[in-house]
Amino acid sequence: MILIKRFLKILGIGLLSLILLLLLSILIFSIKSKRQSSSYLSQLGPEAPTLMINGESYRDLNKNGKRDLYENINEPIENRVEDLISQMNLQEKAGSVFINMIGVNPDGSLMEQANFSDPFSLLMDSSSEMMINNNMNHFNTRAAYPKENMLKWYNSIQKRGERTRLGIPITIASDPRHGVPNTFGASIYTPYFSKWPSALGFGAIGDSTLVQEYAEIVRDEYSALGIKVALGPMADVATEPRWTRVNGTFGENASVNAQLTAAYIKGLQGDSINSNSVMAMVKHFPGSGALDEGKDSHFPPGIQSYKGKQFDYHLKPFEAAFETGVGSVMPFYSIPKGITSEDVAASYNKEIITDLLRNRYGFEGIVCTDWGIISDIKAFGILFKPASAHGVESLNTEERLKKIFDAGVDMIGGESLSQELVEAIESKLISEERIDKSLRRIMKEKFRLGLFDQPYLDGKGLEVFSNPKNTQLGIDAQKKSLVLLKNESNILPLDKKTKVYLHGFDLDLSDNLKLYSLEEAEVIIIKVKTPKGEGVEAKSLMQKLFEGGNLDFTAEQLEELIPLLKSKPSIVVANLQRPAILTELDKAAKAVVADFDVSEEIILDLIFGEFSPSATLPIQLPSSMQSVVEQLEDTPFDAKNPLYEYGHGLTY
Repeated sequence: MILIKRFLKILGIGLLSLILLLLLSILIFSIKSKRQSSSYLSQLGPEAPTLMINGESYRDLNKNGKRDLYENINEPIENRVEDLISQMNLQEKAGSVFINMIGVNPDGSLMEQANFSDPFSLLMDSSSEMMINNNMNHFNTRAAYPKENMLKWYNSIQKRGERTRLGIPITIASDPRHGVPNTFGASIYTPYFSKWPSALGFGAIGDSTLVQEYAEIVRDEYSALGIKVALGPMADVATEPRWTRVNGTFGENASVNAQLTAAYIKGLQGDSINSNSVMAMVKHFPGSGALDEGKDSHFPPGIQSYKGKQFDYHLKPFEAAFETGVGSVMPFYSIPKGITSEDVAASYNKEIITDLLRNRYGFEGIVCTDWGIISDIKAFGILFKPASAHGVESLNTEERLKKIFDAGVDMIGGESLSQELVEAIESKLISEERIDKSLRRIMKEKFRLGLFDQPYLDGKGLEVFSNPKNTQLGIDAQKKSLVLLKNESNILPLDKKTKVYLHGFDLDLSDNLKLYSLEEAEVIIIKVKTPKGEGVEAKSLMQKLFEGGNLDFTAEQLEELIPLLKSKPSIVVANLQRPAILTELDKAAKAVVADFDVSEEIILDLIFGEFSPSATLPIQLPSSMQSVVEQLEDTPFDAKNPLYEYGHGLTY
């Protein structure tokens, strides 16, 4: 007993010391951050005055008392761009070709030190570090604080941009925000945005008119918060079922994906990019849906071998994007093995960027890399994601920068390496003229989006979030996306008086539906999610979150679910992030519904006959992992004996 007490005492002292050390580290980090921020902020100039010339007002962005060409809204954009670039110093040029994540404080103020309520902020530099020290003016944000606070932040960051030497406005980008699930992932849950099914759900509907209408609402809701670049759509064709990003695509049919991709871009940008547009960044060129063994190319080895010789099949949706006039393109992380003479990742690959994208397709917009292809992502010594520098691991930072620009890329995502780029230019490793070539594309879009002339928002746009029409359209789309896969003995729709037991549902439905115990219930409704992470050997924290792994349920999961399904007439609702293997569940269930991130209330409305199902599967559902292993990653519709074929869907 005495030994135990001594051990506990020592343990307590050790834990207390560790806590004190952590608190001391945070205090030192905070003091250092404040001093550094104060130093950077002292370098800012005054706000840009509004001056008059010949009865016209203009913003004197460089504060020199006269109207420069780039400040003159009456000048052609090409002239404004050339004038701006001629006035930019090397540091400003270097900073303008990077885009990285930026933090937001919950109250809408600019983040100058890590906000410990937001774990992502631990991976970010302060706003002043990126904007003033690194001269950056492109950012993406995952913040989803109250809309009034997000608006306050947006205007504040534009005001800080205005106080830089040339007053270059800030471009804000975002990943998708219109999903239903409140879960971590590539989509950002934002409660006041209208709610829609996943992209895979739109593939199940297959209606390009609806997709364009949806994208117009996305444009209006993004614009209300100052978001002028959408990091999407994903034009990838989901021919490899193990890939973890399948639910971000429109499915497995390249022709359908092409129609929906074009419609989405048209809805975001309009007939041409202007101040009312949100510019689309179509991704991931030339098609990331064919990954070898489905291993996500955020992580090594990042290879697509095209064993079925279907490289061109994956290009079809991108061709539609180019025809629609998409403003920017993001290449994939992967190595397109055997497609080009050099096996390096797409953003390092001149034959992919210059020969294929620029020359064959004539694309003259912005090419922006995916996030973190040069540097490892670390925080407090913990590796979150290794650099996705597939095929160029032996190159140092400056050499990687050179190879990216030599390939034909304009902008680099997830990096803040402006100082390193300046050094590479000063050492003649990269020419200043080459950076100017990319700046012409980058600054052209800032001008077209109206940011140089009126970047600020008055808040009137926030009214869009109270538009009941948008809310209802999202609900209608969710209803249209549900797919009825099986309905044995026409068990569905259930009579509204049916006593049901719910398993796997997250929502408290007691106010709308009387819930019963398992013993009392006449029918069991089970909701399952696509298996994830089984069989993944993660070498970093982020890999465990992103990597998909096997698609079948484990023996332990089936041991829990099958007896439950067999105990009474049962309905399975399968949330399909990827093509889950439902074979054993399907055998035991009377009915099966495919759910593409739809509200649980709406799913139950379908089951109780409030509306009829109308969608069809946008992907094959394999019957076994063996069939998944045997299919070719780049080839559509090639699973042997699928449980449900592409295009399958029942109604009642």
